[in-house]
Amino acid sequence: MLAVAVSAETTIPVTVRVDVSRAEGELPPVWAFFGYDEPNYTYMKDGRKLLSQLAALSPIPVYIRTHNLLTSGDGTASLKWGSTNAYTEDAQGQPRYDWTIVDRIFDTLVERGMRPLVEIGFMPEALTTGPPPYRHSFSVEKTSDIFTGWAYPPKDYARFAELVHQWVRHSIERYGRDQVETWLWEVWNEPNIGYWKGTPEEYHKLYDYSVDAVKRALPSARVGGPHSTGPGNEKAREFLRAFLEHCVRGKNYATGGTGAPLDFIGFHAKGRPEVVDGHVRMGISSQLTDIDRGFATVASFPEWRNTPIVIGESDPEGCAACSARVYKQNGYRNGTMYSSYTAASFSRKYALARKHGVRLLGIVTWAFEFEDQPWFDGFRDLATNGVEKPVLNVFRMFGLMGTHQVSAESSGAIGLDDIVRSGVRTSPDVGALATKTDRGTTVLLWHYHDDDAGGPRAAVDLTVTGAPASGRALIRQSCIDEHSSNSYAAWQRMGSPQAVSPAQYAALERAAALASCGAPAWRTIESGTITTRVEIPRQGVSLVEISW
Repeated sequence: MLAVAVSAETTIPVTVRVDVSRAEGELPPVWAFFGYDEPNYTYMKDGRKLLSQLAALSPIPVYIRTHNLLTSGDGTASLKWGSTNAYTEDAQGQPRYDWTIVDRIFDTLVERGMRPLVEIGFMPEALTTGPPPYRHSFSVEKTSDIFTGWAYPPKDYARFAELVHQWVRHSIERYGRDQVETWLWEVWNEPNIGYWKGTPEEYHKLYDYSVDAVKRALPSARVGGPHSTGPGNEKAREFLRAFLEHCVRGKNYATGGTGAPLDFIGFHAKGRPEVVDGHVRMGISSQLTDIDRGFATVASFPEWRNTPIVIGESDPEGCAACSARVYKQNGYRNGTMYSSYTAASFSRKYALARKHGVRLLGIVTWAFEFEDQPWFDGFRDLATNGVEKPVLNVFRMFGLMGTHQVSAESSGAIGLDDIVRSGVRTSPDVGALATKTDRGTTVLLWHYHDDDAGGPRAAVDLTVTGAPASGRALIRQSCIDEHSSNSYAAWQRMGSPQAVSPAQYAALERAAALASCGAPAWRTIESGTITTRVEIPRQGVSLVEISW
């Protein structure tokens, strides 16, 4: 059996109806994008392990975006920092290019069949107009202003452009033109806040010079921007609008012509969790509002309405390196609340793209791993000390789904407009997302609530129509909950050790894998209809695979 029936007093009855014959369009693999601040973690032991796991999610190539690819330094990794020392100058002020660390980062990705979403930034120390210090200091216990010398415009835009040009040329020489043509290139990060200490017009200038440099080396390269953040805010939307207007009608600072190439549009969207009455309350409404208004802004430009969009960072909040040990509102990160939030929010991102008629290319989950940190210290990451967290299993589920969406209606789902406006503050959101496969269907189910305060389970009666008229169907279910696909719960049952033995490590790895819920079960197809029941605890996620 896939689920155990329990009394009505302890469950929420939900009806989900999937119609395989009702196509709802493509469901592109926008989830296959990940990013992080610290590029030097890429080639470290746990970084390499996690990248291999991400590459194995599905046959779809995974894109990786990182900060600090041009930042000066010796390559030592730390929280919210990284460096490659790609650009220095000799005693006579002549440029010196050193791609050793950049190559090590990209080699690690390319070897795994992954693709860089290349972030052009940040400003090398020899080029910055900023005052000292060049490098910021940041720790778990004491954060500081991170926007130091690396965040300023260049002394010489032409010299910065030549650095970018040489970088693209080197990439082609090392990896081949065909490989580099599959990459995405974007200029800077969140230039509407402290990451850019120049004016909006100076960002436009940086963009123009950088894009021209990329295109001179590889005319077929795909380049985008501005990767501004928070379009739910009017000031942030105005920054995005001004950039889009510049790319249509503005004077190009590099070429003197009109407008600038824009192959994809990037912006960021974040939620806003808080602690209420001793528990974490998520802010899914804030994140979805950012996306709703960002899409609307792009759609308001006829010139850009069909241009692909990459949500360059899309997360429950903004600081991956801020531990829940210090920032209690981040306490959702280790357990299944992060998993259910991810399932519920991604389905609405698809829906918002359809609402506004825009082309969604990618959604970057800004979470990776933090090397040699305490076990389950509450960072926004996908793994801790080489062991995957529950949230990674949602992406495994995405990888098992098809790319052709079909109709899925749930009596327990919160409507799109309501969840954007108010989040999930009263009844839970028990939703469904379904796709058609070659000989069956996959149905993603979640039981989400903004408040991490417990609640009854959802008893989902799942009906699938549009199957063959008769025959038998095999039903398999995998799930993420307190007892399944959950390394954090397993670690807690061990007593939350920081000194993990080899035997415990192996047990945590087993607990981290995507787990089946019960044995596969056969159902008789009656007049093209299949029925089954699925039980999902609060903050749980299930994937039901039906084949015939």
